[in-house]
Amino acid sequence: MIKAIVFDFDNTLMDFMKMKQTAVDAAVDAMIDAGLKISKEQLKDEIYKIYWKEGIEDQQVFDKVIEKVLGKIDYKILANGIIGYRRAKEGMMCLYPHVHLTLITLVKMGLKMAIISDAPRLPVWMRIVSLGLTNYFDFVLTFDDTGEHKPSSKPFKKILELLTTLPEQTLMVGDWLERDILGAKNIGMKTVWAKYGNIFEKEQNNNININADYEISDIIELIDIIKKENYE
Repeated sequence: MIKAIVFDFDNTLMDFMKMKQTAVDAAVDAMIDAGLKISKEQLKDEIYKIYWKEGIEDQQVFDKVIEKVLGKIDYKILANGIIGYRRAKEGMMCLYPHVHLTLITLVKMGLKMAIISDAPRLPVWMRIVSLGLTNYFDFVLTFDDTGEHKPSSKPFKKILELLTTLPEQTLMVGDWLERDILGAKNIGMKTVWAKYGNIFEKEQNNNININADYEISDIIELIDIIKKENYE
């Protein structure tokens, strides 16, 4: 019987990459308008190279790119980039369809719910509060709480300890096979792959031999999974 559901956040509950792409585009336009001499495509390439190497939450990505292009940081250009990014980010922060409906239904079904995120604590909570999700979750576990990223067993073991549930009583829902699904499977949790959030990893994931217990194309399918696990 499933007693708790653990969610990844970005690209599982929130359409993070849609927001990120739009915000980066706005920042790039703003920095070029402010005088940075580089093509839009080149600048975007440099930004994403740093994101893939240092992590998608890198807070100094624009500093690094400007310094690489100019040999120093031009603070007028940096400020324009940051403001452009923040304005676009706020406008594009959104949940996937059916998230509120699904979470409300799961709460009514008596399930405990939690989040495990590889992002730092403050950005995760900022997104949770901005999207009106504060009251759904019993626990929110971030990178700052364990110091280790998924698929390390440490975050998964910690969330089970907080929820006071056994691995086989707990369902992990995430978009990233190599982190969310593998990490949960390694300690015996049941798993759901959120295919709808799998944007940049589709081709890689198609070649990865990691099988979730379930795959969903819409988060609302979780309701039927719980019914199958608990009532059939």
